[in-house]
Order: sequence, then structure tokens, then C-alpha cells
Amino acid sequence: MTDTRFKRIEKKKTQELISYDHSVWKDIKKELFSNKIALVSIIILLIIIIASILAPLSPYDPNKINVAEKLQGISAKHIFGTDEYGRDYFTRALYGGRISLTVGFCSMIMTVILGTAIGITSGYFGGKVDMFLMRFTDIFLALPSMLLMVVLNTILRPGLFTLIAVLSLFSWAQVARITRAETMSVKERDYMTAARNLGAGSFQIAVEHIVPNIMGPVIVAASLGIANAILMESSLSFLGLGVQIPRASWGSMLQSAQGHILDAPRLAVFPGVLILCTVLSFNLLGDVLRTALEPKIVK
Repeated sequence: MTDTRFKRIEKKKTQELISYDHSVWKDIKKELFSNKIALVSIIILLIIIIASILAPLSPYDPNKINVAEKLQGISAKHIFGTDEYGRDYFTRALYGGRISLTVGFCSMIMTVILGTAIGITSGYFGGKVDMFLMRFTDIFLALPSMLLMVVLNTILRPGLFTLIAVLSLFSWAQVARITRAETMSVKERDYMTAARNLGAGSFQIAVEHIVPNIMGPVIVAASLGIANAILMESSLSFLGLGVQIPRASWGSMLQSAQGHILDAPRLAVFPGVLILCTVLSFNLLGDVLRTALEPKIVK
């Protein structure tokens, strides 16, 4: 009789855990479907990402010069027209999206990993470790990041990897600050004390207890990180220090368009609108995910 009752209790607990796991996705779906702006943001991002991935299907070479067709207007043949070298502007916008999104995602991943690792280590151990890591973080927060990005991109060999590395180098400090504050709050809770008393190591506690409970702020920071990386990449490319010709990015397209801003403003409008829609969509989506991932009482 006791064994049967014990099995029922275990089965009930398992069902509760399963329902809790599903409730996380239910919360996300609920937030997404209840927020029309979030749905529009997802649709816009999916269209831009899928179109950029499928860019090689375009019949035009993004770097092939055809002076005979330069600065043509919008038409059925060239839906975004052509640039000053006769290249199909829609195809270049798609390939530019591949570069800008790659920089944004890769920079975000490196930033989140580095910032989360430093923030959790600092917040969990405290003391001298916390003091050293936070003073190190403060140095990066105090540096004029944009100026140093320009200097480093000038000194180092220009390229995609250099751009991602430089953007990550000056973006992790804010994530570290956020994760440190969340870790200091989480580590004082009862289940953390119980885990330590049961003999769990620091790494196990960090992976199994701290990281899952600070995912909300980390995801928000990640979404903002992508948006910020795309903006910074566009700024550096606009200054001629990002992606080098003939490769296109949205920022380099804006740089090329400034010489034709009066006679062909569409050359600046199209990449500018793409940057605006992408960055705004990531920011709005981050707010929705933050709300969905906030801790909730499970009844």
C-alpha cells in the first residue's frame, strides 16, 4: 500500500514538472499572440533572415559591375533599382543583410558568453574576486568604445572576424554587470543553500541553478546586443572601417549612397529602413521575451 502511494506521489510530481516545462512555452506563446507588435516583429525578422539566407538564389551577382545600367530606377527587373556601378541593389541588400546579421548574432553570442561567465563568477564568489572583476569591468565601461573601435579597426587587418572580435570586446561589460546583480540575488535563496549543503560544486550550482534563473535578463541583454552590434557594424562600415569593398553590408551601402543622396535618395532609404526594422524588431521581441520568462508561481 505504501509503495503504491509513493508511486502515485512520484507520478504526480513528474506530471507537475512536465506541466511546468510546457508552461514556459505556453507563456511565451501567450505573450507573443497577445502582443500584435511582437508578432509583426517576428514576421519582419523572419522575412529579413530568410531572404538573406536565400540571397544566392538571386539571378544577379552582387559585385558584378555593369556601368551601362548604373543608377536605374525601380523596375520589374530591378525592384530596388541599381547603384552607381549598375549592380542590382536588391541583391546587394540581401547579401548586406547576411553580413550585418552574421556580425550581430556572432557578436551577441561572444558577448553573452563572456559577460555571463564573468558576471556569475564575480557575483557568486564575491570578496576579492568580485572586486577585481568589477574594477576590470568598470575600466571597459569607462573606455570611449566607439573611438577605440575605430582605432582597432584601423590597426588590425580589416575583416569580418576582426569586426566581430572588436564589437564583442567592448560589449560584454554591460552583460557582466547585469548577470552579477542577478547572481547576487539568486545565490541568497534557500534552494541555493540547500544545493551547497548537499555537496554541489560551484560549477554545478552555476550551470543548474544560477543560469536558468537569470535567463530572463540575459535574453533581454542578448536581444539588445544583436541590435547594438548591427548598429555599431553599420556605423563602422559607414566610416569605411567595417566590411571592405566589394562586399556589401547595410552600413557600407549607406556610405556609398551619401554621394547620391540628392539624385538617388533610394540608395540610402532601402538599407536605412532595413537597419531600422531589424533593430526595432529585436528590441521589441526582447521586451516580450523578458515578460514571458519572468518567474511565475506554479499552482
